[in-house]
Amino acid sequence: MRKENKITPWEVSGEVDYEKLIKDFGVSHLKELPRVFDENVLFRRKIIFAHRDIQRILETIRAKKPFVMMTGLMPSGKFHIGHMILAQQMVFYQKLGARIYIAVADLEAYNARGQSLEESRKIALEEYIPNYIALGLKPINCEIYFQSERSKDFKKANAYYRLQNVLARHVTFNEFKAVYGDINPGKMLSALLQASDMLHPQLREFEGQIPVLVPVGIDQDPHLRLARDISKRVKGFTQLSSTYHLFVSGLGGGKMSSSDINSYIALTDSEKEVERKIKKYAFSGGRATLKEHQEKGGNPDVDVSFQYLKFFFEPDDEKLQKIYQDYKSGKLLTGQLKEYTIKKINSFLKKHQKNLGKAKKKIKRYLR
Repeated sequence: MRKENKITPWEVSGEVDYEKLIKDFGVSHLKELPRVFDENVLFRRKIIFAHRDIQRILETIRAKKPFVMMTGLMPSGKFHIGHMILAQQMVFYQKLGARIYIAVADLEAYNARGQSLEESRKIALEEYIPNYIALGLKPINCEIYFQSERSKDFKKANAYYRLQNVLARHVTFNEFKAVYGDINPGKMLSALLQASDMLHPQLREFEGQIPVLVPVGIDQDPHLRLARDISKRVKGFTQLSSTYHLFVSGLGGGKMSSSDINSYIALTDSEKEVERKIKKYAFSGGRATLKEHQEKGGNPDVDVSFQYLKFFFEPDDEKLQKIYQDYKSGKLLTGQLKEYTIKKINSFLKKHQKNLGKAKKKIKRYLR
């Protein structure tokens, strides 16, 4: 029996048909971009594949005018390679001149998952924020804040929480149902707070009216649709822009789950842990037998080791293409592909973990 597809901000299950989601959600394919975007693997390899109104951001970059990249983190479990896809975009846009706003979704974790504010804060401070810093995020033009405690500046804090209530006046229960399907008061509050997160950089207490880009996985698009619809009814906001990236496969082939340590590579994993997880759990696109693999070849498009190289760990396009062709032809075996991937991941983690130790001493410089 085929598993039912479910794509919501709170759950992703079944097979993901990106072309169908583009059509259903009404987003657009990401096509020609300025040359500077080709320097980033995520754009060059179409891992970031769709958008809403990115032209506004591109025009702002060309004119060297200010803009905001707004994102959030759900503080659950260890920081893993799936989280790097957003962290790399933060670093990329910061280099292009963006002011980075990062919301720690501790209130959403409380309302939607029942996780305490204290636990969310602990996870954010010990896992997520240090890893962002170690991956290259700079303190200049960067604000990291908790939804439950927006700012020590009471004018800013008041403006942020006031906006949530202002937005609530401009949306109906039927609209929540249309966007989210299954809805309850906790999810409604979370959605309104997320809309406030995305829109509040444009308040006069923050940046003033300014273009805002929100990069997300496509499962988060309902939040964007709601915020965009509401903002049309409230004066003083430039319409939000957004981009959408592919999901990073869990080791078993589905979406990564922070609750299953064997579905991901954590950025604090040891060399032996990486080797064990890749060899034991990484879904293979290889054939059932060595002979069959050599005769018919493997499928790199579903092979998790290859996907990790494509997303993060093999920056050389020619090398990646050779791996793709060799695996597809059967010349490269599954064991060899896994060994190469283990080597590349561990080389990256060795350097990253050194940076992580230094990053933990700098956290206070990022909190606002």
